[in-house]
Amino acid sequence: MIPATLEQLEQVRKECRTMVRKRATASAGTTLVPLPGTDVLADVGMLMQLLPAINNKFGLSQKQLDGMDPETKSMIYGFVMSIGSKVIGRMVTKELVVHVLKRVGVRVATKSVAKFVPLAGQGLAAALSFTAMRYVGNKHVDDCYEVVKRMIEQRERIPGEPAPAALDEANTNEKLE
Repeated sequence: MIPATLEQLEQVRKECRTMVRKRATASAGTTLVPLPGTDVLADVGMLMQLLPAINNKFGLSQKQLDGMDPETKSMIYGFVMSIGSKVIGRMVTKELVVHVLKRVGVRVATKSVAKFVPLAGQGLAAALSFTAMRYVGNKHVDDCYEVVKRMIEQRERIPGEPAPAALDEANTNEKLE
């Protein structure tokens, strides 16, 4: 369900940033495995879980958007297009995650090479892994936040229009009847 107020939206952002920090820490830990490529595979797997979880928290998963009325869905997709997100409201696939990771490709490549330098290299690889995962996760959180914030602001400008959460409840009630 889309947060109805800016206060609820801020709470969702805090929760999502906590999820990102936990996954970034786990990502840093995977660099300690001395097998080539295991850290990148782990990052892909983590992002395939993290990105949809963030979408879901903000009420912007593909399934949630499919349940909205066409006008609301169109408005949300317009906001998504304006910020340039490729992940909001879409099914997160391995190919999509790899595309997202290419944005931080230099960090990922450096991390893979650095971990084979004794001691200091593993520390550098862990730091780069943490930073890259945190960057990708927080960027997605910020994109989702911006879309929902615009949605809330748009609804506040239209007198008599229900808040986004009320819209979801109305749609659910209509489906039940």
